[in-house]
Amino acid sequence: MTSLLSGAGRRPLLASLAGAASLLPLLTAVPASAAGAVPPPVRPEDRGDHLTVVVRHAGAGRDGTYQVSCHPDAGRHPDVAGACRVLDTRTRWGRDPFAPVDPGAVCTPLYGGPATAHVTGVWAGRPVDASYDRGDGCQIRRWDRMVPLLPRAGA
Repeated sequence: MTSLLSGAGRRPLLASLAGAASLLPLLTAVPASAAGAVPPPVRPEDRGDHLTVVVRHAGAGRDGTYQVSCHPDAGRHPDVAGACRVLDTRTRWGRDPFAPVDPGAVCTPLYGGPATAHVTGVWAGRPVDASYDRGDGCQIRRWDRMVPLLPRAGA
């Protein structure tokens, strides 16, 4: 087969054809509603973020196991909406809102009481397995940043 275009003339033509071909799916696409397509059913793991919070030694009315689901908000927790709000506020791209205190952190030797908490589940599509205590100033600050997901300490 003999080409009518020189090598230099073929390159722009081929680039134009490739660009037009990439638009073809957009031009021929049929909206799902017009095609009669139904979205797939929602799986339990797609229903939003869900966490289990186990609190111990925090005091009467604070100890227990709580369930929190966000997006949509639901669960057995004293303040589901507040817990979801603090989680949404603490979530930043590239940062783990449940991250432990940096091992090199300098923390005040302040004891915040015997309260402990363990948070497990899924948040922002990632597994969560975080433990909390109030053993020093850094741990107290980390706990307090998660109130009301975790109970407010003190009176």
